[in-house]
Amino acid sequence: QVQLVESGGGLVQAGGSLRLSCAASGRTFSSSAMGWFRQAPGKEREFVAAISWRGGTTKYADSVKGRFTISRDNAKNTMYLQMNSLKPEDTAVYYCAMRAGRYSGGLYVTESDYDYWGQGTQVTVSS
Repeated sequence: QVQLVESGGGLVQAGGSLRLSCAASGRTFSSSAMGWFRQAPGKEREFVAAISWRGGTTKYADSVKGRFTISRDNAKNTMYLQMNSLKPEDTAVYYCAMRAGRYSGGLYVTESDYDYWGQGTQVTVSS
């Protein structure tokens, strides 16, 4: 059974930074494509960033490109999202997701592409 646990959220002023972590249990992390999504109040969940199983390729939503960086450490079964130059519109619950164990070099932007989800971590950016 795979479990994903996000951490690192919190309250930050506009222009500040946060680093989110997603710790995965089980043996499938190192062979799995991963992604970050977010859901703001009253809005649908949206894609933020994705990373291939080796970490060699990444993809970002236009709204975060140049400000956020996705990375992973397969030895630690952990994925990260470094968020810089945060804006109030980045306020949301952030979720990590796993497309389990396919050794996929692809990058996935749709919720249905993912098999497992964390419970989310709140990020609030004040103006």
